[in-house]
Amino acid sequence: MMSSNMMMWIVAALATAGVILRPFDWPEAIWAVSGALLIVVLRLLSPGDAWTGIAKGTDVYLFLTGMMLLAEIARQEGLFDWLAALAAKHANGSARRLFLLIYGVGTIVTIFLSNDATAVVLTPAVAAAAKTAKAEKPLPYLLICAFIANAASFVLPISNPANLVIYGTHMPPLLRWLPRYALPSISSIVATYIVLRFTQRKALTQKIATDVPVPKLSRSGKTAALGIAVTAVALLLSSAFDLQLGLPTAIAGMLTAIVVLLSEKKAPWTVLKGISWGVLPLVAGLFVLVEGLGKTGLIESIGSLLHEGAQHAAAWTALAAGTGLAFASNLMNNLPAGLISGTAVQSAHVPDQVKSAVLIGVDLGPNLSVTGSLATILWLTALRREGHNVSAWTFLKLGFLVMPPALLLALGASFIFH
Repeated sequence: MMSSNMMMWIVAALATAGVILRPFDWPEAIWAVSGALLIVVLRLLSPGDAWTGIAKGTDVYLFLTGMMLLAEIARQEGLFDWLAALAAKHANGSARRLFLLIYGVGTIVTIFLSNDATAVVLTPAVAAAAKTAKAEKPLPYLLICAFIANAASFVLPISNPANLVIYGTHMPPLLRWLPRYALPSISSIVATYIVLRFTQRKALTQKIATDVPVPKLSRSGKTAALGIAVTAVALLLSSAFDLQLGLPTAIAGMLTAIVVLLSEKKAPWTVLKGISWGVLPLVAGLFVLVEGLGKTGLIESIGSLLHEGAQHAAAWTALAAGTGLAFASNLMNNLPAGLISGTAVQSAHVPDQVKSAVLIGVDLGPNLSVTGSLATILWLTALRREGHNVSAWTFLKLGFLVMPPALLLALGASFIFH
């Protein structure tokens, strides 16, 4: 008879495969929630423990809600279209300069609005800007939105929801985060740019228009920009004082949305219907699955392995953990990988050097394949809506060139701080 642990692992594996592969084109959330419900129905996890798992994600749900509200308001009020058009205008007919400018915009959006926002709202804006600039080959610019979304996702704690998952309630204050991740982030961003720019060099010889019209940013668009700026400051202050980031983000997002909606006399559902709310049950389902895996002893075993390795050779353990998780994230998606590894490092009390390597691997590793992170999956969906398509094999071939150098440089840079 199959053991309960084996059944738990099988259900978790099938649910994760469903999230990544999306059979029947069903949303990712259906597979994660179905897996969570199944382990409760099969009595592999009690309803109380399942609720405990869901509750552990409260800060992440609040963070995602606030960020999605900000991103959707900014999108509807034309902020991202304005930024992309401005970049095309300042390119002055140079495809290479446009590449650099869009890369810069993508970096800023990722840092202050998270990698998911870059994938969801910047991708359509970049597609529109490339069309306006009459770029015959828009793919190099669209690829930026996928790769920078992960490459810049550990500049700040708010740059990637996975950061909140890995550290949980033990998020380092901003004044400790910045020196720890500044050099690895710079290494990741620069290395990703150099390799991506090199691989796209032939397409970037194309000519683009010089007379690119820049739409006027409306008053509500400026309000949205101000709301994002105020949110960034509030989150930086929260991080500096070692406060959780979810509630401030949710409050800032709701306040910005309310101000814009009242000024424009719009109904709230005009914003609410444009948000991908399925992300929340997706994350909740994954939290339950990880809670179930914790009952099998898997997470405890991983934590013990990291703890023992760190005691004997911290640097080598960090390198192995970061590299291993970078590739594992592409097999199981970085959200469950981050949840499992985050729970393991928190329970095992591993050194900061190992914890930093784990975060870098989970955040940057997904630049290898389209299944690596939710941001990349969302980017692929946004890309198809714009009439473009990138096959998994095409992305994988490019990812094998882009991701490993950035990962090794970022991991190497993280050792300097420690």
